[in-house]
Amino acid sequence: MDMDRFRHHLAGPVASINTPFLENDAIDFDGLRRFVDFCIEAGAGTVLFTPGDSLYSVLTEAEIAELTAFTAGVVNRRALFIASAGFWSTPQTAAFAEYARDRGADAVIVAPPDRGMTVDGLVAYYDAVSRALPAFILSAGLVSVGVRGALETVERLLDEVPGVVGFKEDFGPDFARGACARAHDRWVIFAGGQKQTHMDMLPYGCDGYMSTFIKFKPDVARTYWAAIERGALDGAADVIARYDMPFFDYLYNTFPAGGDAAQHAVLELAGICGRWRRNPLPDLSDAEMERLKGFLADGDML
Repeated sequence: MDMDRFRHHLAGPVASINTPFLENDAIDFDGLRRFVDFCIEAGAGTVLFTPGDSLYSVLTEAEIAELTAFTAGVVNRRALFIASAGFWSTPQTAAFAEYARDRGADAVIVAPPDRGMTVDGLVAYYDAVSRALPAFILSAGLVSVGVRGALETVERLLDEVPGVVGFKEDFGPDFARGACARAHDRWVIFAGGQKQTHMDMLPYGCDGYMSTFIKFKPDVARTYWAAIERGALDGAADVIARYDMPFFDYLYNTFPAGGDAAQHAVLELAGICGRWRRNPLPDLSDAEMERLKGFLADGDML
């Protein structure tokens, strides 16, 4: 297992796939190809699925498998490709890890069904699903055992389960600090979203972060990461204040359809893929698209 390769490709901005759809609810495979190509050409070292960003809630299991195989082919070893399982049973998740491995995925993100778990159950789950393919923990999947139980799980996985190679942080700061401090010398760790989360985790050990800007305005992501590499934290904070804070505040507090719909709309304005999500999820209207376009243009974000 080449941990140096994982750490290299997950350092910096990471591209999480917003599954694109056509207006008729079909998956937009041409748009997905453009999305992946754009992100890799923009400098993303890793392209990955997650159950949230990738809208697994409106996809069938067969479609998740098809998207995994298709995306592995598009990535074609130009970047690291991490597949994602759904919130499935242990046997189903382990079988999916084998499937993803055979289609060319480098690793898989996994989390158990969120209906109450124990530390012993979590360790057994991650052991089983990481035997076929290196696994990253979706840290929100540890919430049911609380922060103490989650950190105990991390310690046991470090000792007992070599197939787990890192985690994507979306639990919360109390867990993140403790887990990074315990695990970063052996695991690869990336923040689940936004540069400020990455900066919060950085002193404790964090390799990269899932970037929204790498998907449509990569200069912003590159400027932030260049500041991080120079150790210029004031410069990195300036990028956050100028771009991230107004961007996410506007997207998540302006449109009734919500921030995820607005992120899909940004991809349409950038000419990558359409704004559409699958029913019953709402989309931005034409009038809302014009408002969003004006905001992005005024902020030098388009």
